[in-house]
Amino acid sequence: MKTHEPGTEQQGEERYSGTERGDVGGSGRRGGARDGRTDVVTAGPADDGVPVTVSAEGLPDWLDPVAGAARTVRPQQLSRFLPPESGAGRQSAVLVLFGEGARGPELLLMERAGSLRSHPGQPSFPGGSLDPEDGDQATTGPLRAALREAEEETGLDPRGVQIFGVLPRLYIPVSSFVVTPVLGWWRTPSPVGVVDPAETARVFTVPVADLTDPANRATAVHPSGHRGPAFLVESALVWGFTAGVIDRILHFAGWERPWDRARQVPLDWRA
Repeated sequence: MKTHEPGTEQQGEERYSGTERGDVGGSGRRGGARDGRTDVVTAGPADDGVPVTVSAEGLPDWLDPVAGAARTVRPQQLSRFLPPESGAGRQSAVLVLFGEGARGPELLLMERAGSLRSHPGQPSFPGGSLDPEDGDQATTGPLRAALREAEEETGLDPRGVQIFGVLPRLYIPVSSFVVTPVLGWWRTPSPVGVVDPAETARVFTVPVADLTDPANRATAVHPSGHRGPAFLVESALVWGFTAGVIDRILHFAGWERPWDRARQVPLDWRA
């Protein structure tokens, strides 16, 4: 397992309701299709010279189920909380980046610095708020934001990432975040690590095999009583929004294995 030196996270709910009590480090409403997806179009290069397009061509075979799920999954299948029809909400995007490491398929995650006031020490996807320069929030804005934030937080070279899908936008009522999960294939891996230690404690990859292993799965219990899926991997407890998205991807890609949902872990779990 490849671990790199050095997101934002939310508290859990039963299964993944999309209402985890917390922050994703980004925000906002996305316009677009009625099912809550961004109306994705191909755009020319941004100021950094990186073109933004969505294509599933040339993906490794093992990613086909994820790409297929991204095309067909409905918002209600991911969460019971959908973005307000009024358009209220704070725009953000996260990069759900799949790579291929020594142990096969893997996901890129990061851990927030323990000194942060908001969600210290919590694992997350790279991501954050949409900036005006990211462009149209209804089309390529979330794509640009996901790549930009990943570069700022992990040092990732966005030119090596192929965006192959976008999940329906998800809403977190307690923080009014509307989050666009952007799916990427790490076609050309680049060195990653902590860019700003004041914000990020570490950057690491997790084999998909570890995420699907029933021994690494549990239900996280928040002090408020809310429950949600959790993963005990890489000496970390992945929970909240990030765990919810991973849980649904595993399910709809057909990778999920039966696991003990009665097994509970506190949020302060450590290996």
